[in-house]
Amino acid sequence: MSEFNPKSGYNPDHVARSIRIEIDAPASVVWDILVDLPKYGEWNPFCVKCISTLEMGAAVVMTIAMPWDPSEQATMTEYLCAFEPEKLLSWKMDWSEPWPYAGRRDQVIERLSPTKCAYYSTDAFLGDSGIHIQRFGAGWISTGFTATARALKERAEQIYAAQHIKSAVNA
Repeated sequence: MSEFNPKSGYNPDHVARSIRIEIDAPASVVWDILVDLPKYGEWNPFCVKCISTLEMGAAVVMTIAMPWDPSEQATMTEYLCAFEPEKLLSWKMDWSEPWPYAGRRDQVIERLSPTKCAYYSTDAFLGDSGIHIQRFGAGWISTGFTATARALKERAEQIYAAQHIKSAVNA
């Protein structure tokens, strides 16, 4: 049995989660939306701006709109740690002396059929300080993630429907 790492250890009780939502669009459509960072402001009510090269280890600079007042925003920088097309997009913040709040955000796409998938997002608050983020922020972070999941569903289904109409017209 491994010992809990006080700086980066995972505790399943310290995780914010969105709802798991089924999307009537292929995983490829959902993936394309998630990695089209310049367009986040067009559809994402929580992460209204996101800048990154999406190279492994690259900075992911996000502007977050607070769920209680979208005009109140915060900028956060995390680092890309997983990039599995049509499956997983993740970034993390490591523990440091000036900011001892390590965490990892995972956005998961599950392929259900060629034309349907599911999406959910989690943010694991790591190490001994994870309890503080859990108590302070898990509720509003989960609210923001759920708003994102619902908006992603709406956008993906609109894009997929438009692609179907265009294909039918061109047939």
